[in-house]
Amino acid sequence: MSAQVDTDKANESCVGPSSEEAGKAEACAGCPNAAACASGAGRVEDPTPALVQDALRGVKHVILVLSGKGGVGKSTVSCQLAMALASKGQAVGLLDIDICGPSVPRMLGLRGRGVHRSSAGWSPVFVDAPNDGELGVMSVGFMLPDDDNAVVWRGPRKNGLIKQFLTEVDWGDLDALVIDTPPGTSDEHISIAQYLKLADLSGAVVVTTPQEVSMQDVRKELNFCAKAKIPVLGIVENMARLVAPMSSMTFADRATGEDRTAAVLAALRAADPTLLGLDASVDVFSCADAASSPRSMAAAFGTRHLGALPLDPELQRACDAGRSLVDEFPKAAACAPFQ
Repeated sequence: MSAQVDTDKANESCVGPSSEEAGKAEACAGCPNAAACASGAGRVEDPTPALVQDALRGVKHVILVLSGKGGVGKSTVSCQLAMALASKGQAVGLLDIDICGPSVPRMLGLRGRGVHRSSAGWSPVFVDAPNDGELGVMSVGFMLPDDDNAVVWRGPRKNGLIKQFLTEVDWGDLDALVIDTPPGTSDEHISIAQYLKLADLSGAVVVTTPQEVSMQDVRKELNFCAKAKIPVLGIVENMARLVAPMSSMTFADRATGEDRTAAVLAALRAADPTLLGLDASVDVFSCADAASSPRSMAAAFGTRHLGALPLDPELQRACDAGRSLVDEFPKAAACAPFQ
């Protein structure tokens, strides 16, 4: 009988036990699995996709939230999208597979909560949702003793937890399962694409910011989706511009740095008090030209531009407080794409 492959003990640069080079590649030197992989033990068909398909049989739509770049707002989009769907009366799940940087518990007001096991599996942590909606959440953040604890795991161990989240969480019947992912196109992304290949994957929402340094990595993510046969539902442009009420702005003399806020607001009030009720906006991460914008990138990849989210103080407050933007701040500038 051939030896078993223990992926938890694999080298950091593992080529994958199912690869034709498994056990023979230079990266396999010194790996305890090298002999087993070379014998072909790792090329036995992985039962995980079938297990995931069975575990998610009650889920109508699975939606990935992706981006090749970090810090563009994937978790913000994931959380607010999930809450917006739940506020429409839908049953929604939110799975956070950003193992090293789980932001979802904070953004949903669930810090300090824990997960529990039952005979049916792990139970999601639930968020109060209006209009008879339902939002269940799972994240490694619920398993950490402290928010500041670092998760220092190699790829195989992270992939093992993702597998558990997909096969051992009792999601029940859902209208949608939103999956928040880490940045990049590496281990977690390859695993989630393989694990979901038999499930009802509706597609991916890809998040970017407008500057080229972000979009160059997002184009890699879009190409990854094409290679992995993941349908792209569209691109969300985050941090499109800064929007803030005129009355909240501060003003300074450019030459001296002197604060002139009181004088400017008084002048505006004297000229026309309604001016203070307006919103002011400015492009912070502007594109070099329209041809290199997120909208043109979406067109180049044959997908939709789903909307532009501004840098909106009310969106930031909603995320920090773990609240739904569309319910708590329905007039906020960032609401439109979620509605």
